[in-house]
Amino acid sequence: MFVYAFLKQSEIESQIITTPESQMPADAVLYPNITRVDAKHFINGDVHTLAGEINLPTPCDLLQAQAVATESVPTEVTVAFTVINNADMCAQVVTAQRFKVETSATSDATFLATFMGRDIILNLIPAAEGETPDDFELFIKG
Repeated sequence: MFVYAFLKQSEIESQIITTPESQMPADAVLYPNITRVDAKHFINGDVHTLAGEINLPTPCDLLQAQAVATESVPTEVTVAFTVINNADMCAQVVTAQRFKVETSATSDATFLATFMGRDIILNLIPAAEGETPDDFELFIKG
């Protein structure tokens, strides 16, 4: 009986198929729970600074953010968020990754966001009088 149980367990373990990220189907959505980003919006003349944080599933996920402004009137700024993770194994601990992005745009500019190539909601919170991006702290509930 023990031999049969051992053979069945070996058979089941050999049938378990893990799919690495590089072999995932092209239409698979990475980080599907990230659909909205909250950011504090600082304006100093024509320089806009967005600062915030995104909760990512592991501490090995490194967040990158880049702002691209169009030449149209009014200016449209797209903030593109991407995640880099080169780790083979990593603890599954939700970790907040901060970002700070600066761009030059007119005061009537509109802001959009993408995360890993898909459109997401960008919730901009105006900075209070006297706040600067250097002493930024994000406390958002909801």
